[in-house]
Amino acid sequence: MPFDLARYAFLAVFFALFAGLPAAGAIPAAVLSAPPNRHEFMSRRFVVVGLFVSFAGVWLMGLGAWLGREDSRYGAIESLGMLLITLIGAGLLVAGLGPLPSWLLEITGPYAERLPLPFRLAARDLAHRRGRAVLAITLAMMTSAFGIALTVIAVGETTQSRAEYSPRARPGTLLVRSSTLFGVPFSAADAGTVRAAIERELPGVPIAQSERLSAESWYFRARAENVEIPEEAVYWDQAIGDEKLLRYLTGDQSTPYDESTAVVITSADVKVDSVELSYEINEDDETTTAKTVRAVIARTADPHMQTIFVPSKIVRDLGYQLQPDELIVDPALRRITVQEQRRLDDRLDDAVAETYVERGFEASTGWLPVVAAALLVAFACALATGFGRAANARQARVLRRAGNGSAATFRWFCAFRAGLSALYGTLLGAVAGCPAGMLLLWPLTVRTTWEAPVRVPFETPWPAIVAVVAGLTLLAAALGAFLAREQSHPPKPAAPRP
Repeated sequence: MPFDLARYAFLAVFFALFAGLPAAGAIPAAVLSAPPNRHEFMSRRFVVVGLFVSFAGVWLMGLGAWLGREDSRYGAIESLGMLLITLIGAGLLVAGLGPLPSWLLEITGPYAERLPLPFRLAARDLAHRRGRAVLAITLAMMTSAFGIALTVIAVGETTQSRAEYSPRARPGTLLVRSSTLFGVPFSAADAGTVRAAIERELPGVPIAQSERLSAESWYFRARAENVEIPEEAVYWDQAIGDEKLLRYLTGDQSTPYDESTAVVITSADVKVDSVELSYEINEDDETTTAKTVRAVIARTADPHMQTIFVPSKIVRDLGYQLQPDELIVDPALRRITVQEQRRLDDRLDDAVAETYVERGFEASTGWLPVVAAALLVAFACALATGFGRAANARQARVLRRAGNGSAATFRWFCAFRAGLSALYGTLLGAVAGCPAGMLLLWPLTVRTTWEAPVRVPFETPWPAIVAVVAGLTLLAAALGAFLAREQSHPPKPAAPRP
C-alpha cells in the first residue's frame, strides 16, 4: 500500500471525519455526562443516546462494507460514496461512545472495593475528579481509536497489495526505462546517453536491451501452439532483443542463441518446433500477414519470465523499425545495491530515464509515524490524570495511614490511577477502532479497474491491538509511579497558642 498523494488525501479526509465528528459530539457528551457534584449519579439518558448513535454508526459502516463486498468493478463515484458512508459511520461510532468514560468511572467504585487499598483509592480519586478525568479519557479514546483503525487498515491493505503485486523483472534486476508518458521507448540518442551513464557507474557490466516496435509500426504478435503465456508474465506478448536479453530471460548464461530462431521460454512441459508471427507493418495493410519461423524450447524456473523471445533480426527482416525499450543489468552478472542505484539516478536526467531495481514486494511504512503520533497523544491524555495529590483530604489521610508515611504507597496509588485512566481510554479506543478499520477495508479495496484481482482474506493484527492496550496501560502506570512527587509524611501538629 504505497502512500502516494491519493493516500494522503484519504488520510486527511479520514482524520477530518474520524476526529471531527467525535470532537463535535464525543467531547461535549463526555463533559455534559459528568455530574458537577461527585455525590450525584450521571443520567443514564446520555449512555442510551450515545449507544444509539454508536449503533447507527456501526449500521452505516456495515452498509458501506456491504455495498463494497462484491468482487466486481466499481466506478470512482460509487467507490467514493461507499467510502464516505463508512467514514461517517466510523465518526458516529466514536462520537456515541463519549458518555461511556463517565459511566465507567461511576460503576468502577463498587467493583473496586475488594481490591487492594491503593487501587481502590485510585478508582475513587478518578471518580472524584470526574470532570477532568472524562475529558482526558475521551481524548485518549479518540486518538487511540484513530491509531488502531489506521493500523487495521494498513495491515489489511498491505495483505491486498501483496496479493496484487506483480514483479517487473527477475529479483535483483536493474531496469532503466524511458520516463516519458505513455511508455514511449527511448530514442536512439537517449538510449546511447543512458547506456554510457550505466557503463560509467557500472564499468564492465554487460547490458541487455529489450526492443519494441517504433511508433509508426502497426501490429506484431508471436504465438506458439499449445503455449499460454500467463497474465502475470512481464513480457506478455513477446520479448524482442539479442542474446543478452535471451539469457537474462532464462536465467542461464549458457542458453544457445540463433538470430534466426525464436525461443519459447516456459515452465510447462510442452513441445514446440515453430512460432507463428502475425504482423501488419503499415496502417494501410488490409490483412494480417502470417509467417512461421523455427523455434526451440527454453526452460525457466521463474513463471513471470515466461514469454516468446523473438530475435531482433527476424523482426527487422520483416520491415519493422525497432527502438530501445529497456536497458537491463542481469542480476546473475551484477546485483545492484541501493547506493549504486542512487548514484546512477544522479547521473541520469529524470526527464529522460528512470531506474528500477526489482526487490520484491515492500510493504509501505508511511503509516507508522502517524499511528505512533496518535498513540503518543493517547498516552499523554491518559497520563494527564495520573499526576498530583489525591482529590480530597480524606483519601490523602487514608494513604498516609496505610503506608505509615512512606512514599511507596503514594507511588502505587499514582500508578493505579494513571494505569486505570489509560486502560479506559485505550480499551474504548480499541472497541471503536477495530470495527472501524475492519469495515473501512471493504470500500477501500473495491475494484476500480478491470485488472485488479479479487480480494484476499484480510489479516487483523490482534496481537498488535492487544499490545497497544496492555502496553500503554502498563507504561502509563509505570510512568505515573515514577513521576509521583507527593510526600506522604503525616502533617506536623499545630503549635499550641501561648
